[in-house]
This record gives sequence, structure tokens and C-alpha cells, in this order.
Amino acid sequence: MSRETVTRYRFLTTWLLDAPLDHVWHALYDTERWPEWWRGVRRVEKLRGGDERGVGAVFRHHWRSALPYTVRFDVEVTRVECPHLLEGAARGELAGEGRWRLWDDGAGVTAVTYEWNVDTTRPWMNAVARLGRPVFGWNHDYVMRGGGDGLARLLGAHLLARS
Repeated sequence: MSRETVTRYRFLTTWLLDAPLDHVWHALYDTERWPEWWRGVRRVEKLRGGDERGVGAVFRHHWRSALPYTVRFDVEVTRVECPHLLEGAARGELAGEGRWRLWDDGAGVTAVTYEWNVDTTRPWMNAVARLGRPVFGWNHDYVMRGGGDGLARLLGAHLLARS
């Protein structure tokens, strides 16, 4: 796609939870259950299974945030290194890459980072990108705050820090 038809966004989110690494990993890896605990995730459907680790699986995501629109996109799992790394490639209204990384301190605290580098493909989003970029950034942060809070609730943990 040409530069005129897409706008690139780069986001980095960090969560620090007082929860065991394997519990955090399983919650994030089980993408189809995200709507049960992550405010903003309306639906996740598995379109295709992957190999024994999940590589090649494709999930259709439906997200709704504080802004009055629903974003739909598919994510194909491209890399899994249990329990530390999960990567995927997005296609649809958002196109690009996402990467979850998890670390633990050996004492029950897990750090999670999420890198989300995507292009918007909806013409209206690209048309308003110059003025809308701060709003879209705020919206992404709003959704990710809901994810960190929901994950902590799911695991009976505390969200010690987030950014």
C-alpha cells in the first residue's frame, strides 16, 4: 500500500503484575477467552488452527473502545516461544505486527510488554490521521488499560505498574 492510503502507528504497553509467569502466559495465549476479561474485546473467533504450538492459527478480532466504532482485523500467529514470546501478523482494518514479551523475576512478579505496530487501512481513519493521531493514541491506551486491569482481576493479582 502506498503512504497515501495508510498511516503507521507504533505503540508500546507495559504491565507489571504480581502473578506467576505461567498464569499470565496462559491468559494471554488463550486469545478466544479475552472477551471474558478484557473490556473492549467484543469477540475473538478462531478461523484456522495452527501447529502444536499454535503457529499458523488465525483469529478474527472485534474491538470496541471509548470511541464509537468497532475495529475488525485478523491475526495470524507467526511465532510462539512459550512462555516468553507470542507474535502475530494483523490483516484487515489494522495491518501490521504485534508482539507479546513476558519476563518474571523469580519471585512471582511478571513483566509484560506489548508492541503493536500497525497501519490503519480504513480510508476515513487515514483521512483524519493528522488531527486524529492523538485521539487514536489515547484510545489505544484506554483499551490497554482495560486489558491490564482485566488480566489482574482474572488472575486475582495486582497490577503493580503500567505504561
